[in-house]
Amino acid sequence: MPRIASRPALIGAAFIATVASALTALAQAPSEAPEVTLTRLDCGSSPEEVSVARFSDTFAYPDLKLKLTYSCYLIKHGSDYMIWDAGNAMGSDPRAPKTSLPDLLGQLKVSPEQVKFLGVSHYHGDHIGQAASFPKATLLIGKGDWDVLSGPPQLGVNPKLVEPWISGGSKVEPQSADRKDVFGDGTVIMLNTPGHTPGHHSLLVKLKETGNVLLTGDIAHFEENYASNGVPSFNTNRADTLASLDRFKKIAENLKAKVVIQHDPRDVPKLPAFPAAAK
Repeated sequence: MPRIASRPALIGAAFIATVASALTALAQAPSEAPEVTLTRLDCGSSPEEVSVARFSDTFAYPDLKLKLTYSCYLIKHGSDYMIWDAGNAMGSDPRAPKTSLPDLLGQLKVSPEQVKFLGVSHYHGDHIGQAASFPKATLLIGKGDWDVLSGPPQLGVNPKLVEPWISGGSKVEPQSADRKDVFGDGTVIMLNTPGHTPGHHSLLVKLKETGNVLLTGDIAHFEENYASNGVPSFNTNRADTLASLDRFKKIAENLKAKVVIQHDPRDVPKLPAFPAAAK
């Protein structure tokens, strides 16, 4: 007569089989986090050197002239995409880019519809000029800046550039917290750095090979401006600007991050030339 196993023995055997199965599945599951890459996109440039005296409220650069560049960025996180800043609008402005953001993405075989997030450092027109090309994206913007765009008309503020979100047809997430972990895994973080505008943000991108990269937004506009803690005369809050610069520099030091000043053409080579990406 065959021996029948006791109930405890059957339960124990089933438990061992379940654990073995789980361990096998874990061993076969992908262990690596989603690949994160960062690509710089050309969003315009000044056609000639311009005076940058107005970028200091202490008359620090009376004779300095520089060409300024307007940079946008594509962050790939696994199969998701994020645009950081949307540059100048296409058109007759001499600073306008020669190739639109959608066309640049097309060269990377990415469509505007694939962009999940559009993060902007602040509401100025040279950072939201082509935002409306991405109406399917969730707009991530500082609450202080969103309040300006969606509030009463102001000189120098152009809400039409973000019309898909102003109208309510597209999704916007105004950011009021200290930081926004965009993809939930700590690889792409918007940092609240007010001062240039009420809701200004910078961006931290953590790359496996390149290391940590900090994109300034307009916390500083060029190397001399950054080194001397220069406060542009048109910033909204001087104290906030200095506090944000102090915090930003401490983050850069603690994370040994590569700082990329978005408007300084001398910083463009810090990232691979388009269409290559930093990994």
